[in-house]
Amino acid sequence: MADDKDQRILELQLELERIKAQGNLQFDAYQTVLTRRYCSAAMSELFSQRSRIGIWRKLWLALAESERALGIDNITIEALEEMRSHLYVTDSDFETARVEEKKRRHDVMAHVHAFGIVAPAAAGIIHYGATSCFVTDNAELVIMRDALDILLNRLAKVIWNLSNFAMQWKEEPTLAYTHLQPAQLITVGKRAAQWVQDLMFDLKAIEQVRSDLRFRGAQGTTGTQTPGFQGDASKCDQLNALLCTKLGFPSCYDISTQTYTRKVDLIIANAVAGLGATAQKICGDIRHLANWKEIEEPFEASQIGSSAMAYKRNPMRSERVYSLARELMSKPANFANTLSDQWAERTLDDSAIRRMDIPDMFLLSEAILLGLDNITDGLVVYPKRIQSRVQEELPFMVTESIIMKLVAKGASRQDAHEEIRVLSHQAGSVVKNEGKPNDLVSRIKGTEFFKPIWDELDGMLDPKLYTGRSVDIVERYCGVGGPVEIKLVPYMKYITETSTAELSV
Repeated sequence: MADDKDQRILELQLELERIKAQGNLQFDAYQTVLTRRYCSAAMSELFSQRSRIGIWRKLWLALAESERALGIDNITIEALEEMRSHLYVTDSDFETARVEEKKRRHDVMAHVHAFGIVAPAAAGIIHYGATSCFVTDNAELVIMRDALDILLNRLAKVIWNLSNFAMQWKEEPTLAYTHLQPAQLITVGKRAAQWVQDLMFDLKAIEQVRSDLRFRGAQGTTGTQTPGFQGDASKCDQLNALLCTKLGFPSCYDISTQTYTRKVDLIIANAVAGLGATAQKICGDIRHLANWKEIEEPFEASQIGSSAMAYKRNPMRSERVYSLARELMSKPANFANTLSDQWAERTLDDSAIRRMDIPDMFLLSEAILLGLDNITDGLVVYPKRIQSRVQEELPFMVTESIIMKLVAKGASRQDAHEEIRVLSHQAGSVVKNEGKPNDLVSRIKGTEFFKPIWDELDGMLDPKLYTGRSVDIVERYCGVGGPVEIKLVPYMKYITETSTAELSV
């Protein structure tokens, strides 16, 4: 009892020293902007050292339990009970490991030692039959699996936001753009549905890598699966089956070297980085729409758009997401280089870069999704402005219909095209050189060639006549019984329970 009391006093002293030393750490030491500003507590904690080393301890416990179940009798019940009682890694444990690692220059063995200090009955069997990659690689797979689950929920929420937005604005005609020049009309909802489809592709890709994720298990030092059963291959298989069950994986990868193949990291990175490309596309569109004053991201009553120009409403959320997406899209190159540079059964030059790139990849992607959730949950539409811009271009939009009607009444298609071409360029010159409204309709009404369709011309100026099947497309994709509704069924509990309070700043 005295030893327990002394241990607890030591832990409290270390905790007080840590609080005192780190009281202003956020101001005195560099911290990643992702955890400090943009990510959720859940994702930050998942990649924390306490989480990671806690998973190591769970892996050591699962290994010892499984080995005992398979006949290794020197692993005692007392040892297992002590390990179970100390799965949480205290500050004192970290201090013990820090001192040990400084001496041994090996992080895994430092934490084996620290675990053995608090679970002395297990000190001799912790890490039995394992390699460093048993804990490091398997823990990485556990963390990435859980991180993918967070991303899938976040992504589903963004899709749900935009799908609802698309349905709300499915009938509102708006200018489409090809080559960033006005083109045939679509609807506000149709454009949002285009964004939704890209996000649905991302959801499918990330679901696929999540579904394909496997465990490394206990594979020996070079993947030959000899963890100490005197050559009994069946027990090797049983051990890995037990480990998969305990850690929640369907199975192990068929072949490993000292590590699980780094191809897995690259496959995950490609899927997750694809989300970055989609996010940049969406936010780029929103930034253009904000410039044209058609659609804006949410802007709070007391928000400052510019420190110098008080009138401005800069799309800072979309710009932030756009910027984070640029960094996320760069990640696959690092994972590809790491894979290609793993000589033979493994080299350690994968270690340091993966310590940065794996957390960064997931923190970036979550920051992007939180930003998109914030943006898409409150997009502001200005119908009058949209209608005004449509009217500026609508006379040009009706010219194809005018040609078709003239031909139906006996005119030459080529003659009609030439007459329209000449008048269109004249009207365009008035807009560009004189700054006046588009007067193409007036010119058509004043040109005898077009007399056969004069009576029909005003009726041809309804923008909804030129949005094609936009409404139908949105309804079929985003509406009841459509692909979006079906795909989001597994995520609806998360979507309906998520509060906007947890969204990024």
